[in-house]
Amino acid sequence: MLLLSKLHCITVDVTGTLLAYKGELGDHYCMAAKAVGLPCPDYKRMHEGFKMAYTDMAKKYPCFCYAAKMPNIAWWKTCVKDSFIWAGYDYDEETFEKVFRCIYSVFGSSAPYTVFEDYQPFLRWARCSFATHQGSEWEFGVFSGLEDVEKPDPRIYEIALEKAGNIAPEETLNIGDSMRKDYLPAKSVGMHVLLLDRFKILDADSWRKSGAVVLPVGGLLQNFHKKLNSNSLSPCTKSGPP
Repeated sequence: MLLLSKLHCITVDVTGTLLAYKGELGDHYCMAAKAVGLPCPDYKRMHEGFKMAYTDMAKKYPCFCYAAKMPNIAWWKTCVKDSFIWAGYDYDEETFEKVFRCIYSVFGSSAPYTVFEDYQPFLRWARCSFATHQGSEWEFGVFSGLEDVEKPDPRIYEIALEKAGNIAPEETLNIGDSMRKDYLPAKSVGMHVLLLDRFKILDADSWRKSGAVVLPVGGLLQNFHKKLNSNSLSPCTKSGPP
């Protein structure tokens, strides 16, 4: 385990790596409409409506509108309203307010999320191996809405290294599930990188062919140790943009 002895920090992507949404986001929007007594919107149109609205909001107001100082709830309220409009459902203000409150409440709870079974064993192991103080498994978090930077900008990984105590990138391992958002930017600042293929996506084969280390579904801690034993994690040499 030559690499493990050199590591002093592990950074981990959350959504898609440690936890995932139950179903699709549009499903929850449809259920919220039904919950306030409205006819159920068309699921497919709602899924597409959300994708278009979210993409549009992310372009107009990146980092959840950090620069414009828009409250987080206002950003999401606009996004949700536009999602329904894109899907063909333009509710009056009073009706929409009821729907939005239902949606915002749901996503403020644990209801729409599912945690991968290997999540806690891995974090407990990481906590024992790398933690510098007692507490939860997390020592710090980096949030785009608070830092005014978001993936795939490499600066978000530089911020993580600073929050970790200015740990050197070559002493840090980043774990994620996206080549574009997790692997390439983290590797560009000099970090070791490991990808998880949680959903058996087609792109995983091309990731492996490009040289990325990709772990299969299930058994995160077990598969992680196998890769450490084989010394096959991606090298931490800096690289330019693809």
